[in-house]
Amino acid sequence: MRSCLIVSLLLVYYTNTPLAQTPTVNRQKFDKNAGADLTYRNNILEIKWPAGNNYYGRVELNMKEGKPLFSRILLTKGKVSKLISSNLDPSFLLTIGKRDLVSQNGWNIFFDKVPQKPYKAHEVKLEKSDATVETIGSRTVVKISSLKADRFSGDLEITFYNGSPLFNVAAVMSTNADSSAIVYDAGLVSREPKWESISWINTADSLQTTNLIATDTSKNVAVKYRSIAAKGKEGILALFPAPHQYFYPLDEAFNLKFTWYGNNYRKMVDGYGIGIRQDLQGDKRFVPWFNAPPGTKQRLNFFCMLSTEDEDNAFAAIKKFTHNDAYVKLPGYKTMSSHFHNEFIMNVVLANKPIPEVPDFVTVFKRMGVDMVHLAEFHYTAHPKGPDEQRLKELHALFEQCKRLSDNRFLLLPGEEPNEFFGGHWLALFPKPVYWIMSRENGAAYSENHPSYGKIYHIGDKKDMLKLLEEEQGLAWTAHARTKGSVNTPDLYKNEDFFKSDRFMGAAWKPMPADLSSPRLGKRVLDLMDDMNNWGLKKTVIAEADLFTITPENEMYAHMNVNYLMLDSLPKFTDSWDPILNSMQKGRFFTTTGEVLMPRLTINGKHSGETITLDNSGMATIELALNWTFPMNFVEVISGDGQQVYRERIDLTKTEAFGSQVLRFKTKLDKRAWVRLEAWDVAANGAFSQSFYIAE
Repeated sequence: MRSCLIVSLLLVYYTNTPLAQTPTVNRQKFDKNAGADLTYRNNILEIKWPAGNNYYGRVELNMKEGKPLFSRILLTKGKVSKLISSNLDPSFLLTIGKRDLVSQNGWNIFFDKVPQKPYKAHEVKLEKSDATVETIGSRTVVKISSLKADRFSGDLEITFYNGSPLFNVAAVMSTNADSSAIVYDAGLVSREPKWESISWINTADSLQTTNLIATDTSKNVAVKYRSIAAKGKEGILALFPAPHQYFYPLDEAFNLKFTWYGNNYRKMVDGYGIGIRQDLQGDKRFVPWFNAPPGTKQRLNFFCMLSTEDEDNAFAAIKKFTHNDAYVKLPGYKTMSSHFHNEFIMNVVLANKPIPEVPDFVTVFKRMGVDMVHLAEFHYTAHPKGPDEQRLKELHALFEQCKRLSDNRFLLLPGEEPNEFFGGHWLALFPKPVYWIMSRENGAAYSENHPSYGKIYHIGDKKDMLKLLEEEQGLAWTAHARTKGSVNTPDLYKNEDFFKSDRFMGAAWKPMPADLSSPRLGKRVLDLMDDMNNWGLKKTVIAEADLFTITPENEMYAHMNVNYLMLDSLPKFTDSWDPILNSMQKGRFFTTTGEVLMPRLTINGKHSGETITLDNSGMATIELALNWTFPMNFVEVISGDGQQVYRERIDLTKTEAFGSQVLRFKTKLDKRAWVRLEAWDVAANGAFSQSFYIAE
């Protein structure tokens, strides 16, 4: 009787207790003919992919709960396999704060101070319930369910790229809660690390290596190229973020120690690891973090690079993705970057401090391959409204230093962010040094001859300002449109005479705000481009950096962007800068973060800024020469009819890293008024053209 009772109780227990089940793997969308191999047995999901140079990468994912996910990571050549790392788990810390959606302009806000409001960090937990493996072009994507961190939930996605020893690890998570602002830290962690040493490149561009001591508390490290690596007996695993997307916009590009290594990171991560991180306080001014609107899939991600060589070669492979954090030369183009409040004139020259022969900021730009730099000096530091002699002295010092620091390969263009007369914030550039004062008393002359400086101008209102731009053939444009000090501009003055003038170029682009769910950067101003086109105005948009301090130690590249102007030669400082302004005003340039290049783009044989004619079919022929480092994601053709915006996406997921291609295709543009192109890669790096106009 007693034995029957025990059997009955056991039957009840096992009937009501869930048994550990082997996670299922859905392979329906995996294409075995696309280059990668897949096996799944004994809880091990193995992905093997062609990694370039006759290598194959192999990752064994342990789907058993409680076991490290990355059981083994290997590189194989011929019959020889080398173990790069083993028994690692991906680690993500999601810090959730509150976005201010009320005081300014909703999700476009920059002047937010998220870390000064309540926030909390959460460890992202992975439950290995099931997985799907999908082939997308030349990539293999493994999706493992599910992830959870407070109000956010989602899946882990691991993407392997044919042709490279490269893969991406992403916690793809969303929330239904409103007003969320986030940052994340991430990495790979082991409870029993098998690595021998940790390496990075310091801000002086020198390789640093330290022996691994498993019990050492984690350290945050200021590095160059945003990368950190761990060396095992047979190879190196390096880890790095998307070079631009990971860095939410700040006024400063300070190097805030964006990598970490060691044990018990933030007293939240169980084990020893390497990874990327964000400083929650940012530059301690306005710190907006990332937007996370309800329902958006935020990609908290990082890249891994595998190598069987030494540390130098491993980092060299990573540096190739950003051309060593520089902008490459293209025949027929010169690079230009704009909007820097370095304040060298007020803080050094007129402060009677020692004036270096070559200031650090000039060295930084030259090393980055920037041919032309447009300054934005005197930003709340000088005397734009006078007294006259003080203002003229400041301008003269600016012009003289720009002349001294320019040479045959580098042009330093004087510039300001005047923020007077038009409304909001804006920048200006003239084709030569112009002396002007931002005030004009009643009865004062609009212009006069000064005994030392020649012709000077007194500007009292927006009509005077437009007149000055017209007389001196200068250009003005809206800085950080629709955010910061330009919340309502240029929309507020789109019908004003000065804005309709060809002297008001348009606006400037910076990837601000940041949203990790978007496959592109800077939607705020890309949308403005489309709006200005649909307003019927021929306006252009240049990239801007909008930064203050520029030093070799800064993380400059992550916050930079450039314009490739169609110029055969670089004007000298003493020559007219008209060729530069003409390229800007006529749209003869493209903008890029650096990794994606458009060395040639024509539509029906015309270049950007020009007017194309369609035949009776309404079809247009697009020819786009494209160069890239990271594998490409897509090209998009954006057009409009004066009311609506239309998008046509050309899928480029079959591309591999470090490629070039000439795309020739036709698109229907009848009843459209304008068209432009964008191109974006897997790390949300990209390039975009200026607009083409379509004859009626």
